[in-house]
Amino acid sequence: MKAAARLALLSLAFASALVTQAEPAPRPGEPVAAQATPAYDAARARWQGELSAFATADRERQPIPGGVLFVGSSTIRMWSRLAQDFRQQPVIINRGFGGSTMADCSLFAADLVVRYKPRLVLVYAGDNDLAEGRTPLQVLESFAQFATTVRSELPDTRIAYISVKPSPSREKLLPGIRETNHMVEAYLQRLPNSDYIDIFTPMLGSDGRPRADLFRGDQLHLNDEGYRLWQSVIASHLQESPAAAATAPTSIAQGTR
Repeated sequence: MKAAARLALLSLAFASALVTQAEPAPRPGEPVAAQATPAYDAARARWQGELSAFATADRERQPIPGGVLFVGSSTIRMWSRLAQDFRQQPVIINRGFGGSTMADCSLFAADLVVRYKPRLVLVYAGDNDLAEGRTPLQVLESFAQFATTVRSELPDTRIAYISVKPSPSREKLLPGIRETNHMVEAYLQRLPNSDYIDIFTPMLGSDGRPRADLFRGDQLHLNDEGYRLWQSVIASHLQESPAAAATAPTSIAQGTR
């Protein structure tokens, strides 16, 4: 996309995101049920099995506040060694639900993020939105609402967006993926206490195409090598300040599914 067109699109994106942020956010302490909308109800019905599994895991072992929480689509859900890969962190929480979109993550931000009171939340979502026909601007709007919901109740929680990955099976979506990543990165530059984590660039080969060696046979989901790359990129973003580390609770890593 030419520079002038990109600037115009980003200006529109920022305007739309600000409008989204201006919408009433859930009030601190308000029960999630009181925030229900038709879109929320439909999404909850679709993901009832996954949400019930999370609730069961919480009853068995409730994660303590102040941890690091990952939320998003199947790339997060299938990260079976997530807690081990970041074992230096006292608490790791996996709240990935396969096939989900950034729109879903926005709707469930209170259910899957706010209730755990993490010090850091990392979200990976967006490629399923694009595959379903949503635009990069719509992905940004969903992420902006996600961030607003989290910040309304957890103003000190750091928010990190893991860039949309370049999958060989979705190579035709690369222009939209690049545009989505550019938009979210620019948006986060204006959002305090946030991070943009670029996993897109290291997942490209010297020919500029997605690296097939990082993926399973479906060329969509990561293999062990792909997760090792993600771990190496994300690890530096999980570091906390010495002051925070000194007051952090001690616990073994926790993750589900």
